[in-house]
Amino acid sequence: MTECKNIFEILEELKENAKQIDDDKLKEVEKLITEANRIFISGAGRSGFAARGFSNRLMHLGYTVYFVGEPTTPSIQEGDLLIVGSGSGNTASLVSNTKKAKEQGAKVATLTMFPENTIGSMADAAIRIPGVTEKVEGKGQDSVQAAGSSFEELCWITYDAMVMDLMKLTNQTDKDLFKRHANME
Repeated sequence: MTECKNIFEILEELKENAKQIDDDKLKEVEKLITEANRIFISGAGRSGFAARGFSNRLMHLGYTVYFVGEPTTPSIQEGDLLIVGSGSGNTASLVSNTKKAKEQGAKVATLTMFPENTIGSMADAAIRIPGVTEKVEGKGQDSVQAAGSSFEELCWITYDAMVMDLMKLTNQTDKDLFKRHANME
């Protein structure tokens, strides 16, 4: 068997980038999650896939959670939380969702490369995830992967890190989460 060099390059890149993520910022988002009446998750493209995975895990933890844009997603209200995954922090549809959430009195958290951009500037909590994007030239860093990939992968891992903390905070085990796992697939 021959090792796949590319996989180890990706893992090394993610390991180095992960060192730049502030655990205190994760704790801020986790606090908002535990205080929210309901949680709304939003993301576009590949970042949206990572965000969908997080919404699924929050449901497994017993939270009332919705992914924005699904037909069964209700209106966001005061006391709710919107979590937005957006590399650029300027994606038009996600900016619109963020504005709507703020207008309704909801809290907002974001995972983004650029917390100083539009979504981050409106957020109550922001986790800066390092990465590369072609949408914002001159910002970001080099990557061994296609632009955006390291951000999306590190978002997924960051979401899973928060799930680990939330499991401890809510005193739940894998067995507890599995009780809420889909039984019609």
